Amino acid sequence: MFARKVAVRLKPNSLVEFTRVMEHEILPWLRNQEGFLDLIVLAVTNSQEVATISFWDHKRSAEAYNTAAYPQVVKALEELLDGQPYVKTFDVVSSTLYPSALGMLSETDLIHEAGVVPRRFPCDTSA
Repeated sequence: MFARKVAVRLKPNSLVEFTRVMEHEILPWLRNQEGFLDLIVLAVTNSQEVATISFWDHKRSAEAYNTAAYPQVVKALEELLDGQPYVKTFDVVSSTLYPSALGMLSETDLIHEAGVVPRRFPCDTSA
């Protein structure tokens, strides 16, 4: 599983409109993107800073979205943004929201995709 974090500052008094656009325009469109799993929208209290975290089945799905579709999302939001968004990507190595998706990854997949070597704990009976 793969995640994209996008952080940006909004223009003053635009959080309500940003939230509306994300929920009613961007999210329905994202649901049609191959490999899209979920979106979390975060806002800093008493600030104009927002971030989104989108979850994707594989890195290649997120990269395809970034190349082909993300510029359209930025364009749809440009009147609300105060500057350029900052994008950072992550391999998801642990999650309580998607444990079954991560459970599908073998130890070899984790090492290959994320560079993670799982530790065995004394109570771990899965080995």
